[in-house]
Amino acid sequence: MNDLHAATGGATTAVAYWGATRVRANLVALYTITRREVRRMLRIWTQTLVPPAITMTLYFVIFGKVIGSRVGTMQGFKYMQYIVPGLVMMSIINNCYSNITSSFFGSKFGRYVEELLASPMLSWVVLTGYVAGAVMRGLLVGIIVIGIALFFTSLHVAHPWIAVTTVILGATIFSLAGFINAMFAKRFDDIAIVPTFILQPLSYLGGVFYSVKLLGSPWQQVSRVNPILYFVNAFRFGILGVSDVPIWIAYVVMLAFVIGLGAVALWLLHRGVGLRS
Repeated sequence: MNDLHAATGGATTAVAYWGATRVRANLVALYTITRREVRRMLRIWTQTLVPPAITMTLYFVIFGKVIGSRVGTMQGFKYMQYIVPGLVMMSIINNCYSNITSSFFGSKFGRYVEELLASPMLSWVVLTGYVAGAVMRGLLVGIIVIGIALFFTSLHVAHPWIAVTTVILGATIFSLAGFINAMFAKRFDDIAIVPTFILQPLSYLGGVFYSVKLLGSPWQQVSRVNPILYFVNAFRFGILGVSDVPIWIAYVVMLAFVIGLGAVALWLLHRGVGLRS
């Protein structure tokens, strides 16, 4: 009986040790991929951080100063203050998307993605590492854009936690979307189609520069189908305290996209869609 208990205890210990080793290995792999993505982004900072800063400065000058002086106020705020949350979110969306599409497609083009497939790393580790690197770029760009905005206007964060969680959820959503785009892309041109023909129009029509309440029917109802409208307004609520949509609906939409896109990305990665020739 004692021998049986000893054998059972030894087997349990071995399983626990194997499980702990597996978890440790996955964490090391996750840290390695994330660190590589962040270092890649910082190494070419003149391409990843400077261009969005210049672009947003031009937006602030043209739309905030020139056009904003003629628009006046919107929902009780100066026009410059009103567009800042939208421009910050737009820059985060674009940079998260472009970062992960270029990085993951580059791994396909360089064929070192095959090493990831051949390794014992789990699919969620690979996906999370790439998404974390893209989210980090989005956060850095967002901080830079907010810093630039403070040179043009003053901001008072109404709901800090809502602002932070919205940024993280929005960055995660478009990182996942960019990952899926990179999975299907066969040429570098393929990773530019979605940002040009889908992402950019949806951003401009997502309430970045105006309140959808100013639109008449049926355009106001059509605008509410645009998911970016909910991301922008949730962040605007976090910064200014005003929103065109109920904040709980915005969170439901964002969480649904995170879960849905995450599940699709994991399934595609597990099946090796676009990765195995």
